[in-house]
Amino acid sequence: MQMVTRFAPSPTGDLHLGSAYSAWVGWHRAREAGGRFLVRIEDIDIRRCRREYEQSILADLAWLGLDWDGEVRRQSDHFADYGRVLDQLDARGLVYPCFCSRADIARELAASAAAPHASRHGPDGPLYPGTCRHLAAAERRSRLTAGEEHCLRLDAEKAAELVGPYHFEDETHGRFEGQPLLMGDFVIARKDTPTSYHLSVTVDDHLQGVTLVTRGEDVLASTHVHVLLQKLLDYETPLYAHHRLLTDPGGRRFAKRDRDMTIGAMRAAGLTPGQVIDRARGAVASLAAPAARP
Repeated sequence: MQMVTRFAPSPTGDLHLGSAYSAWVGWHRAREAGGRFLVRIEDIDIRRCRREYEQSILADLAWLGLDWDGEVRRQSDHFADYGRVLDQLDARGLVYPCFCSRADIARELAASAAAPHASRHGPDGPLYPGTCRHLAAAERRSRLTAGEEHCLRLDAEKAAELVGPYHFEDETHGRFEGQPLLMGDFVIARKDTPTSYHLSVTVDDHLQGVTLVTRGEDVLASTHVHVLLQKLLDYETPLYAHHRLLTDPGGRRFAKRDRDMTIGAMRAAGLTPGQVIDRARGAVASLAAPAARP
């Protein structure tokens, strides 16, 4: 089977050294194996994503010599793909509307603080308590008809029951037993966008035939629910390789706000593409052992 990797940035800022390293890893693995390297623009957040950043990111990749195969896939052009998959999950009773605002959720979590066993925690803090999962069908219809603001969540417990035990393989960390409830009833779509990061990434990796997902360890926890969705949708599960994140000497990860670490700034400072890549590889090589498993 031909290896297919991908780099999937969100165009909310200029490409920085950490993301450039992630792109290089995917590109290098594909070229080393005689495979294909794809570029995908993850721009479903239409309020924050900007076309000028997309153009800047693609220009930086080209300058670095990280050429890609085929056309760039822009997620905002494929909402229909995600909508069809969402309809499949909804038809199986795996999706429900959630009318809770952030304030509603905060109050619910505060109320459950007196009973810690009633509140579960995930990688990013307390999980959604499932308030709207228990609404009667008639109330859901009434509130939807009234046009109340809502998102759509996956019923993780029902999904876990359907899928049963599962696992995935990571080149860095080894075998992971799937934790379908790790992120609770996560948001799978919003009222004005028929998808979420978790759904669109899963669908795109399937449609594009990605066989090796190379990305940072900051999204390793998300892989548990991505594989859950793959099992629900009868998709093949790719191999994963989550790499360490580049950080400054104080341990703070590089981000788009670090203007001096953008590829554009390094280019303006006179660095060559090879020097930029060497700097990124050197920074990773200087890091300690892989982070703890989620």
